[in-house]
Amino acid sequence: MPELRRDPIVGRWVIISTERARRPSDFVSQPGVRRSNGPCIFCPGQEARTPDEVWALRPDGGAPNGPGWRVRVAPNRFPALRIEGELERSGEGLYDRISGVGAHEVLIEAPDHDARIEQLPVSHLAEVLLAFRERMIDLARDPRLEYVMVFKSHGDQPGAPITHAHSQLIATPIVPMMVEEELAGGLQHFRIKQRCIWCDIVRQEHGGGRVVIEEQGFMALAPFAPRVPFETWVLPIGHRSSFEETPGEELLALAGLLGELLRRMAKTLGDPPYNLMLHSAPLRARALDHFHWHLEIVPTLTGLAGFEWGTGFFINPTPPEEAARYLRGDTV
Repeated sequence: MPELRRDPIVGRWVIISTERARRPSDFVSQPGVRRSNGPCIFCPGQEARTPDEVWALRPDGGAPNGPGWRVRVAPNRFPALRIEGELERSGEGLYDRISGVGAHEVLIEAPDHDARIEQLPVSHLAEVLLAFRERMIDLARDPRLEYVMVFKSHGDQPGAPITHAHSQLIATPIVPMMVEEELAGGLQHFRIKQRCIWCDIVRQEHGGGRVVIEEQGFMALAPFAPRVPFETWVLPIGHRSSFEETPGEELLALAGLLGELLRRMAKTLGDPPYNLMLHSAPLRARALDHFHWHLEIVPTLTGLAGFEWGTGFFINPTPPEEAARYLRGDTV
């Protein structure tokens, strides 16, 4: 029987539509063949086609903006927000404006055009996560900026026109609404119970049917009220509000779990398009007791229709307990 589930953090309701339940095979599409049609803008030797890099990992040395890198970060050629300019606020009656100051960067995850993030060696994937951390630390020094969102759009979907493995980073002068909702929900829970709600979730889910992987200080789980089929979260088991505080050895452990999770998702769902988002504490709010950084991996398996747009409810045909069971590889 269908049921409504409430996300305990932001209060969002979702409909788990068990009467239209779907198995992983119902979502699988035939993946396109990935071919290299010559070097792209992110390939080695093409560095002059991007703006000057702001960070790069070159194990063997080498000059900036040239080959020899393993992970490279450069400003987006067509940025949503620009680092140049003054932060100015203005109003037009009841409407508010803020000048488009921020940062928009591309994190190129590997030199190989056909590399897949989940197929990288654990040490290399840890270096990608290191790039996330180092860019967040650097941008936090800019007093105009309040938040840094790191995200990855994989597969054939709007916003992912380049197949070369990469993530993006956008720093904004305000805290995004969805993060504000998480902060508010976490604070409300903390005021009542004096505990972090994400820590409570980790304790409650430990060893349970919604856990996909739990190892080396991290947990991957199907949330109780997922918006879409096979939505999965990754959280540190110990409380940590800011991703920037993650030490190197934990990045290595996180890389191992994340790579395994993405491989399982690709195998189970036939390499689906997905969005990966990193939610961390705002740059001016370190060491929060009521917030817990986390990754959200949201496969693009279903579309939004009029009911979702009109109500804010999501209809999910796959219960999270079933999704976690498939991703664990349990016998069906």
